[in-house]
Amino acid sequence: MSTVGRRGAATPRELTRIGDRLSFIYLERCVVHRDDNAITAESADGVTHIPSATIGTLLLGPGTRITHQAMSVLGDCGAGVVWVGEHGVRFYAGGRALTRSSGLVEAQALAWANPRRRLDVARAMYRLRFPDEDPAGKTRQELLGMEGRRLRQCYRAESERTGVPWRRREYNRDDFAAGDPPNQGVTAAAQCMYGIAHAVVAALGCSPGLGFVHPGHERSFVLDIADLYKTSVGIPAAFDAAAEGPEDVASRTRRAVRDRVNRTRLLERCVQDIKDLLGYDAVREDSDTAAGDRVSLQSDHGVEVESGRNYDSEIVW
Repeated sequence: MSTVGRRGAATPRELTRIGDRLSFIYLERCVVHRDDNAITAESADGVTHIPSATIGTLLLGPGTRITHQAMSVLGDCGAGVVWVGEHGVRFYAGGRALTRSSGLVEAQALAWANPRRRLDVARAMYRLRFPDEDPAGKTRQELLGMEGRRLRQCYRAESERTGVPWRRREYNRDDFAAGDPPNQGVTAAAQCMYGIAHAVVAALGCSPGLGFVHPGHERSFVLDIADLYKTSVGIPAAFDAAAEGPEDVASRTRRAVRDRVNRTRLLERCVQDIKDLLGYDAVREDSDTAAGDRVSLQSDHGVEVESGRNYDSEIVW
């Protein structure tokens, strides 16, 4: 009798390139199983077949169950699997990174460990957020001041565009309903963006904790990345939802964020922005992909040698 364990894992060259895959698929209230090299999602509406090698990240929402066989084929295909809250709002747990390489997290660690490079990356992040302002030469205090001014301008502009009154940003961690409709929308949009950014960071194998703008938190880098799209995606979606009325603002905001993410192909942009910020070039990426699950050992002078060998006889004592 054949078993899943006897199936050979696909090589990276046999798989669909990450850039050509679906950015993510969200499933909820279904059972995820395996049918040959596809996964199936069975719900009250029937069974849907999804080619596993075309998935970038599979988001499993509430009410989902997934079998061992399904996880096996997804792992063989290098697809990320992430457990999330309803509509992908919160990130609970993730599977193996899609990259099969430590290249991106090494680039992140090198940039983070050097104070000068860390500030350069922070400036580059502000340049992405505010393309009409030049952050070159700015201190961190000046960057924070620039961010505060631009956010106030964004809130004011969105209020004028939608006709939704805006006083100031107010957020009560213990009482979401205490905020007015636009503040509720902004909070809900921020949570959505954090979940999306965390899924991308995990899929790329980066460290969520090594931030360049936000320090000291276990999700510092996630907050950094989510904030890149705050003024272009999150805040406009929140004001659009608030303009429709004061009821159920959070749910409408999540749907508005989802639509903007899909329309702007934000996940593809997010992946490329992370690689650009960390200086991770395409040549290195192609080399890492071709290498697949290559495990090496670090030798002197930055040289990497093949693992699985005993080097005792080659050492000159």
